[in-house]
Amino acid sequence: MKRVAGIVGGVVVLLLAVAVALPFLIDANQFRPALESRLSAALGREVKLGDLKVSVFSGGVAASDLSISDDPAFSKAPFLRAESLKVGVELLPLILSRKLNVTGITIVEPEINLVETAAGVFNFSTIGTKTAAVPVRPPEAAAASAQEPQISIAVIKISGGRIALEKTGTKTKPLVLEKLNIEVKNFSAEAPFPFSLSAAVSGGGTIKLDGIAGPLDQGNATDTPFNAKLKVDRLDLTGSGLVSPADGVAGIASLDGSAQSAKGVIAVTAKLTAEQLVLAKGGTPAKRPAEVDLVVAHNLARQSGEVQRMAIHLGAAVANLSGSYRLETEPAAVDLKLTGSKMPLTDLATFLGPLNIALPTGASIDQGTADVNLAAQGTLDKLVTQGTVGAENARLANYDFASKLQVLHEFTGIKAEPHTLIRTLNANVRNTVDGTALDNVQFAIAGIGGMTGAGTISPSHTLNFKMRAALGGNALASLGGPGGIPFTIQGTAENPSIRPDVQGIVTNELKGIVGGKSPAGDASKILKNLFGGQKK
Repeated sequence: MKRVAGIVGGVVVLLLAVAVALPFLIDANQFRPALESRLSAALGREVKLGDLKVSVFSGGVAASDLSISDDPAFSKAPFLRAESLKVGVELLPLILSRKLNVTGITIVEPEINLVETAAGVFNFSTIGTKTAAVPVRPPEAAAASAQEPQISIAVIKISGGRIALEKTGTKTKPLVLEKLNIEVKNFSAEAPFPFSLSAAVSGGGTIKLDGIAGPLDQGNATDTPFNAKLKVDRLDLTGSGLVSPADGVAGIASLDGSAQSAKGVIAVTAKLTAEQLVLAKGGTPAKRPAEVDLVVAHNLARQSGEVQRMAIHLGAAVANLSGSYRLETEPAAVDLKLTGSKMPLTDLATFLGPLNIALPTGASIDQGTADVNLAAQGTLDKLVTQGTVGAENARLANYDFASKLQVLHEFTGIKAEPHTLIRTLNANVRNTVDGTALDNVQFAIAGIGGMTGAGTISPSHTLNFKMRAALGGNALASLGGPGGIPFTIQGTAENPSIRPDVQGIVTNELKGIVGGKSPAGDASKILKNLFGGQKK
């Protein structure tokens, strides 16, 4: 037993002695030309390694520096730079025959610069492809390469990296990923291989990808197919730089789904949740999240995509968005259609603030349904949205429209109510950066009657409407002529001012006098009735 213990102890001491002495016995730098040469040939980019040292306890060779050149068409600066590189090797071949069989590569804390041109071409597109320019190898590197066995890499890792993606010719803030960790197993250019990616998004959010990629597209690396699970958690749309603050869109987005790529087209199917959402300039963050069922196909080369399905859930209200977008312009351009039917207004009301739509101070919507059929076209900074909107049985709580009619309220005897019930409402709408124009507005208010007209709402909520009210059998209904009594709505959406259009009334009545059809007799009687005359 003592002999066995002695033998084991001797072997342990011997191994320790070899481990301590090996770095002094083997000059790892003799393998550097071969390693640089093969990595350069595999990537199609010049690879430079710093001083190499054998590290037996970590099972490999460590390099003090690493750099990979960029595509010459983009930059002379390195595409990737790292302060250290760890290369896993098979120790027995290294010890016994001084052969370098690589089992894994770990790049520690690299800085990676990704660049996309205005034409949608990335600077990494040629990495590892047949179109990549293979660096010319010096004779000593070629000789070393011929003597060494082919490198097979079981695992490639990037640990603690930082990657910045910028687009040339734009003022868009670069998208930066920090704490980047990537792992590729059983890498082969000719066969699929598993990979995983995780990173923190600068400005807020995290992203994770797990799936299968390959074989490597030999013409364009961006066309390499992959199939992966995609998870994005609490991504700040403006903080990350994905959306410009000038576009008026903001929020925190989380996404859980899958992404598939084939021939340069990435198809994403996911569930999207947006919190604190803002959808227009001047809008306020939503107090409840919006959920979206999303199916999008994005073409990398064309920098455009199709929104094949986007079901937007705002509580029980569901709207459907579809169409296309283009990212080659700055800002991006869209051609989208939004439709929704019988959507509960109580759920939609929570998103009026994000859309920069205001209600009269103290008022709220507590019932009714809405229909929308809108089309949005143009760049985000000059977007034009137009179509039709409608509502049924919409009640504006804590707002008495009848009493706001002022003079008309006094003359017609319309009964004041604590709430305003709009039985039907329909209008053509056109929204631009200059404000919202509503045409062919038609609505009916319970206890008052039907109203028609048109007007505008400025981005600061200033109102300018010309309307007519058909007050049924009221004595003054005929004052406005066949279209009803004219009145204006001015002020602001928060504090609207509703007044009879006296000039319009008098004009109509004078026309009647000239034609001998004046129900009031003459203009003096009209003015007397409106201002100080006996009420009828």
